[in-house]
Amino acid sequence: LEAGTMAHVEGLRAGNYDLVLIDADAWDAQAIATAIKALSAMRQPPPVLVLGEKLPAGLVRNVLRMEASDILEAPFSPEQLTAAVQALLAEAAPAAAAPAGGAESRCWGVSGAVGGSGATTIAIEIAYALAAQSGKDRSVCLVDLNLADGATAAYLGCAPTTRLADFGQAADRIDAAMLHAFVTPVSKGLDLIAGVRDANAFEAVSREAILRMLEVACECYDWVILDIPRHRRPWTLEALAGCDEVLVISELTVPALLAARAYADEVEDSLGTGLRPRIVLNRMFGPAPSMAESEKALQRKAEAGISSDWEAAAASVNLGGPIAQHRPKSKIVKDIQTLVGQLAAQPARRDPAPKAA
Repeated sequence: LEAGTMAHVEGLRAGNYDLVLIDADAWDAQAIATAIKALSAMRQPPPVLVLGEKLPAGLVRNVLRMEASDILEAPFSPEQLTAAVQALLAEAAPAAAAPAGGAESRCWGVSGAVGGSGATTIAIEIAYALAAQSGKDRSVCLVDLNLADGATAAYLGCAPTTRLADFGQAADRIDAAMLHAFVTPVSKGLDLIAGVRDANAFEAVSREAILRMLEVACECYDWVILDIPRHRRPWTLEALAGCDEVLVISELTVPALLAARAYADEVEDSLGTGLRPRIVLNRMFGPAPSMAESEKALQRKAEAGISSDWEAAAASVNLGGPIAQHRPKSKIVKDIQTLVGQLAAQPARRDPAPKAA
């Protein structure tokens, strides 16, 4: 980090700095215009971020004409500033490579039939099991699409790097380098995309930005696991249509089973692609309905049952991390491994990546 004058900016050479940050409120309009002109004239200018409370329209236009540039209007939070800087640095960095060997990416969506069904826990365990099975760096990406109040990061004991709302409307600027600037590493093979709690996130992020983010994730990782909110959003059906598998998680109560049946039927009918959601029964124990009784209420076969192990689940949440990490001998871990083995053996769909029109 180095502070400089406007004259200093005019004398910059390509490659000397990673980013130029200009506080427009600290300089007069003519000095800023001269500096922007000098930066624009460079053959390979560094990324430029201009901050200010009252930014003239002409200045904004000139800045945004540059190849790697952005405007951040005051007041702004430290998190917004960090996200803007990270996005510009990612844009200037070389693009990350696609999955090794040209392997076809697989995308699975996980959604709860009712609140509290354990969908987030199962999505985490599936992602962790796939990463452990792969043994490769960054082979699995877990995406928490509960934009406003997702709990995936908290369950894993991770600090999300940004608000997903910072993707904003800029779908065309999302590429592999930018995506990797926003991920949170969980383990050797597992990355997480999740945002901090933000009540306005669903309104702040465009459909195009969400679908572009998922498309790029499917280009960069062997496996992409989506934790999808059960309430439909403008991008929900397109995200589901891009999945090889859709898992509907239900607990073992009659209302939850009826909701799971209705949800699975709704997804199948709405997509019209022949993709049939698979229902997974969670927390099977004691006086709950049996698998046969549950399937009678569902009017279809259940894909799998996940055993109840409250102590293991609670301990892992409190310690931060997957159950497979803290209680590897738990029945939940064994059931998830069986489920993952069954699903991974299924043929991949041809084009799993959701795309924005």
